[in-house]
Amino acid sequence: MIRKTRKIRKQRGSRSVGGGCTKKRRGAGHRGGRGLAGGNKHHWTWMVVNDPNHFGKYGFKRPQKTIQQFKPINLTFIDNEIEKLLDAEIAVKEEGQIVLDVTELGYNKVLGKGTLSQAMTIKAPKFSQSAIAKIEDAGGIAEII
Repeated sequence: MIRKTRKIRKQRGSRSVGGGCTKKRRGAGHRGGRGLAGGNKHHWTWMVVNDPNHFGKYGFKRPQKTIQQFKPINLTFIDNEIEKLLDAEIAVKEEGQIVLDVTELGYNKVLGKGTLSQAMTIKAPKFSQSAIAKIEDAGGIAEII
């Protein structure tokens, strides 16, 4: 059986042991430090060419409480699930028309994807223009809370 011999074992008797007659094997000093060391000093030109946005701050972050989060619901979902919502008493029949408050489902905006097959009164904080048009076309009312 032939055993593989590591390079260091082969070169043990030689003068340089594979390092060559140079000082370039002496740690990270030759490359000017490890990682991004010297980025603001001796590696400045490298940083300017390869990572120009490394230093400094850019832009700003808006405070999260000032950003309005919309949880939208489509008319398609409302139309498909209205029977289940009536059974669960989330939606109610009043005067021959179904009344649904989408905030009880955890939504705060109604979008106009799809159509309504029956007249409904839908209550929500926000509606898209197309949703209002489709609700009124079906004979319903879009009521802003």
